[in-house]
Amino acid sequence: MRICKGTSDKSGLVAVIFFLLGMGTLLPWNFFITAMNYFTDRLKNGTNSTQTDTYMFGNMSVLLAQLPLLLFTLLNSFLYQHIAEKMRIAGSMVFILLLFILTAILVKVKMDQDHFFSITMTTIWFINMFGAVLQGSLFGLVGKMPPRFSSLFMSGQAVAGIFSGIAMLLSNIYETDSESAALGYFITPCVATLLTLCCYLILPHLRFAQLHLENVSTKTTLKELSANSSEIVKVKLNNFDDIGETEACDKLNEHKQEPTEEKSTVPQVFKKIWVMAFCVTCVFAVTLSVFPAITINTKPSGLFEGKENIFIPLCSFIVFSVMDWVGRSLPSRLQWPSMKSQLFPLFVVLRVVFIPALMLCNVQPRFYLPVFFNHDVAYIILMSLFAMTNGYFACLSMSYAPQLVRPKDAETAGALMTFFLALGLSLGAAFSFGLKIVI
Repeated sequence: MRICKGTSDKSGLVAVIFFLLGMGTLLPWNFFITAMNYFTDRLKNGTNSTQTDTYMFGNMSVLLAQLPLLLFTLLNSFLYQHIAEKMRIAGSMVFILLLFILTAILVKVKMDQDHFFSITMTTIWFINMFGAVLQGSLFGLVGKMPPRFSSLFMSGQAVAGIFSGIAMLLSNIYETDSESAALGYFITPCVATLLTLCCYLILPHLRFAQLHLENVSTKTTLKELSANSSEIVKVKLNNFDDIGETEACDKLNEHKQEPTEEKSTVPQVFKKIWVMAFCVTCVFAVTLSVFPAITINTKPSGLFEGKENIFIPLCSFIVFSVMDWVGRSLPSRLQWPSMKSQLFPLFVVLRVVFIPALMLCNVQPRFYLPVFFNHDVAYIILMSLFAMTNGYFACLSMSYAPQLVRPKDAETAGALMTFFLALGLSLGAAFSFGLKIVI
């Protein structure tokens, strides 16, 4: 039996919207990274063309991306209650849209290299600043929904990587010049961000979403139940999709005093979800330590020998994104180990074996380590397992965390988990510098 009359037909639309919201959070930055050749080529032109990397664009872009991401996800965890949700989410999307419009315009504007570098670095900072607020707020939003929506949201994020990988592959195959390719890379996120904004604005008008996202008091819900005892009432519980009327009444009785209780503090919520916070940090620290900083330098040997322009976007980015998407989609059907199992953090930590495994592939140049996995097939298999476990354990961590707290603290849990996700990204990016030296 359905929870609430008239909501079953809307749940599918809500699922699609959360999938698109997930895709919209990461697609802009993924396309920005895909345009890296455009930035490096433009900064080599002119008097400095003989120098390979005068501005150290790659290192500086990583630094100025991770700092605001980490800082503002942390701030969002504490300050989200004091700023309206619509302002945080819709406002961030609008600013990201404007920043990408500016970046697209600059493709056709000739200017001094120093000025271009300064404007680009400033743009990177603000894109990631608003991206951090957006992602943290959306994870808090999806934390109010049933667990399957967390899987859908994170699957959308993985699909964003597939689109950017395909764009890079097509650009390399057709040998598009960096300026024309960059224009396409920057216009696409503008369209995607506008679509994401429309999806978010539609969401509050869907009844199924309202039942989960609105702050409905227990008293109001009890009145609805007594007015029509035959109708099944939705109780704001993150881990229930379909419950009976008797169980609904029981849950309502359990939460009678909930409106008079205050939300838990951030430290109190952290005490309940710290294992999941550790897991998501570990997952992304391991992933970012070798992907893409190390794997992007892998040279083809075997199937793609002599086709390096196809090998990198296909076997590194597209294979990773597709298998990451597969991993993020699995929790909607399979959730093992359980959130209370000690095997879960153990398996997450064991992913560290992928770091030496991928470093022993045909990564060039190298000075210390030997090449053990030389053939392309070995690299593709390792990359597939690496990506699938990344998506699976990251998605499980993000969906388990809100289930460990009271429904009213689910948004805080989601915002906190986003901070630890960003912390994992930052740690992984930092580790990658040391791993490059070891190779």
